[in-house]
Order: sequence, then structure tokens, then C-alpha cells
Amino acid sequence: MRIAVDAMGGDLGPRATVEGVAHALSLLPANSAVLHGPSHVLDAQLDALPKSLRFTRSRLQVSHADTVVHEADRPSQLLRMPEETSLHRCLMSLARDEVSAAISGGSTGALMVLARRYIGMSAGLERPAISCAVPTEGGGRCYLLDLGANVDSSPEMLVQFAHMGAAMASVVDGVARPRVALLNVGVEPSKGAHRVRQAHVRLSAVPYRSFEYTGFVEGGGMFAGDVDVVVCDGDVGNAVLKSSEGLARMLGKRLQHRFEDGIWTRIVSFMARPALTRFHHELDPVRYNGASFLGLAKTVVKSHGSADARGFSFAVQRAFSEAEERLPQRLASRLLDV
Repeated sequence: MRIAVDAMGGDLGPRATVEGVAHALSLLPANSAVLHGPSHVLDAQLDALPKSLRFTRSRLQVSHADTVVHEADRPSQLLRMPEETSLHRCLMSLARDEVSAAISGGSTGALMVLARRYIGMSAGLERPAISCAVPTEGGGRCYLLDLGANVDSSPEMLVQFAHMGAAMASVVDGVARPRVALLNVGVEPSKGAHRVRQAHVRLSAVPYRSFEYTGFVEGGGMFAGDVDVVVCDGDVGNAVLKSSEGLARMLGKRLQHRFEDGIWTRIVSFMARPALTRFHHELDPVRYNGASFLGLAKTVVKSHGSADARGFSFAVQRAFSEAEERLPQRLASRLLDV
């Protein structure tokens, strides 16, 4: 299986993306990738790969792109730009079925606009939504969407996101009838923005065969394990996700510093090392990098713009996994059965 990579996207640029892709390929020996960007830049990064990853180079192809999409580029500009940027070419290769998935760490808005243009939506859906799973109590997970693709979602879009998230939980985790909630500032029907309350009215109007709508949930509720899907507007979801990731990092560092305070705490730390390692592994935000663009007809994954090589590697692995599982097609089939 082969995927396309916008190698110039993200805050760290090709330094992180190229090494991240190589690391992912080192774990997936049957797969390959096409790196889109200026060939002289990407060739230099391939030459600089660590010795432990150089064996993957035969499975890394460079596709030259003259320019790149910048964060300041407006969506209207993107649609008029020549199709010579790394992001354009990355998505065009997916549209032509030259690859099985596409991934970028660049501008979320740019990725959404161009993905809708070249890839298109599954039948009946208005806008794509970015979704990822967050860990919950008891070792489960909850799907949160939208995480930034749409910053002013209508009630109709929020209802569609509920169906998309429920389909994700059913297809990926095998949940027969996922529990779906709307993220809100309180659980009372009178609270929240008008569009959220309108979405609540529509979701409450009729029982759904494919999922159970449980009403409003507050921010901390998504981690309790009481719901499988939490739906919100894109700007809210993005803020919640990044805040929770920052909190997880802070708790990990605070815990490490506490165990290094003195000789006795260091002894306890040594004895508890297996549990601490497992704790860090389960809550490490880097492991959850890579968010799905639900609703698109093919697999497109968004990596955090700030991801380093290790983080980008996890996003690449997610792209391969979703393409291999034919996730967009299975989600579309599930939505048609609603």
C-alpha cells in the first residue's frame, strides 16, 4: 500500500515529515510513500536520515512540487492557485487513485477546501469533520468531532457529525449502538449557543436506530467513559483537544518531578516504574496524533502542525490503517443504513 504525503506541511516542515514517514515505513515493511515538495529539499532530507532508517529509502519516492501552501493563504486563493503546490499534488494523486490515502500537517482550512475539491464528499454529507479518539476511564475511548474543520457549524451539520461519529465508533470499535452527546456549557436544555440547542432539539425529536442520543455533556464528561461520541463545533473541539493534550503533558512532567524530589521518592519511582511507564504510554498525546477527515470519499488524515518526527509517524500509521480498513467506504455504507 502507498500513501501520499504533503512533506512541506507542518511547523517543522520536511525535517519532521520525512523522518516521520521513514519511521512509519520501518514498522510497515510492505508499504511505501510518495513525498510531495521541492525535490532538492526532500532529497537533502532523505540524505540526512538517521542510519537506522536509511533502509526505507527505496520505498520513499519524491514527487516534485514547485511551491507550498502557506498558513496565510485564503481558501479563495487556494482554489485559484496553480496546481503545483505540494498539497495540491498530494491530494490530486489520491483523487487519481495513484495512492490509497493522503496526509498533511499543514493548514487545516487549506486541507479541507482542497480535499473537498479533489476528493469529494460521501453521498448526502455537507461538510467533512475532523475526528480523533481520546482515552477514557476504564481503558476505553471516546470520539470527538469536529476538531477544527468547521468553525461555525449549523445545527444540521452538528446532526450530521453525530451520525458520522456514531458510524466511526461502530465501524472501528464495534459498538453496536454508540452513545452520542453534544458538548455544552451545561446539561440543562436552556444552556448553550443557539445552534447547539437547535441541534439538541433535532437529535431529541426521534429515536435513532444506529445510535443513542444522550443529550448534553460537559467538558470533563468525555473522559468518564459514559459516552462513545462527543459532537461540537470545530473551534470548541480544537480548543478542548489542545487543552487536554497540554494538561496530559503537564501532569506527566509534574509526576516525574515529584518522583525526583528526594532519595525515597526515587526509590518508590524505581519500584513503580512499570506502572509509570504504562501511565505515560497511555496518556502520551503524541500517540494520538493524526485525525481523520470523516465524510470524505477517501482517506485523508490531518497531523498536528507542531508534530515532530515521532508524532508524524503515528499520523502516517493511522493513514495506512484507515486506508487498509477501507474506513471511508465502510462509514459511507453504515450511513446509508441509517
